[in-house]
Amino acid sequence: MPLSYACITPHGDEIIPELATGGTPRGFLTTRTGMIRIAKEVKRAKPDTVVIATPHNLRLWRKIGIVLSENSSGTLQGSRGRKPSVHLKVKCDQQFARKLLDRTAKRGLPVVGANYGSFEGPLSDLPMDWGTLVPLWFLARGRLNRPQVVIVTPSREIPLLQNYEFGQMIAALAENGSKRCVFVASADQAHAHKKSGPYGFSRAAAEYDRFVVDAIRKNRIRSIMNLPGKFVDAAKPDSLWQMTMLAGVLSKVRMDAELFSYEVPTYFGMICAGFRRNK
Repeated sequence: MPLSYACITPHGDEIIPELATGGTPRGFLTTRTGMIRIAKEVKRAKPDTVVIATPHNLRLWRKIGIVLSENSSGTLQGSRGRKPSVHLKVKCDQQFARKLLDRTAKRGLPVVGANYGSFEGPLSDLPMDWGTLVPLWFLARGRLNRPQVVIVTPSREIPLLQNYEFGQMIAALAENGSKRCVFVASADQAHAHKKSGPYGFSRAAAEYDRFVVDAIRKNRIRSIMNLPGKFVDAAKPDSLWQMTMLAGVLSKVRMDAELFSYEVPTYFGMICAGFRRNK
């Protein structure tokens, strides 16, 4: 069973204890606990490759991005540039990424492969965004047999169905391969929960998050694809597109859903959820 687990993870940097405001890990405790539970599930799944969909890496107009670099590394500092900082570097699964690019391009999906620095070797190192670093800080750091990583980025300008089909292709490639894979939808939820936040307040934010929580509990994540565009715009999530890829993955591999946590510690919602393969 190559696709052994999937999950929805938030990526607010303060869930990393070292980056918590004021140097204390007490804030974001509910979400941090949820991430620790997901990390245990991923460890149990023993992946060779983690495919992570992030909204904060390559923002390619009307294109889905697939990172082809040999490495990816990045550093996050605490709030307002406060030290300490955290650093992470991973090896990328170039073989999986190149196969994914080839097969999705042949399918007619709007995909682009991207490298950085050099074609291969240590200088082939694409900068790691926080949407990738924060989940992997919990899921991969410190493991003796650290999995390789495939970083993909959805597009908001193309039909949701194409992001969904891309997720299906990820699942198909994983299922037909010999490596054990985990899929991660790195996704913070609605960003309009507080008037004082950078995106202001909208009642749609709480409604959106309730809808997603309910979809997870009922294991009907594909239902998010039916949300009206104006409603999504008002709620201001950065989760819809990665979770749509997840829906595509789950359409090919049946998994049981489990909601680990939900909270709104600041102006945006944070969900931790896992999807374990049916026995």
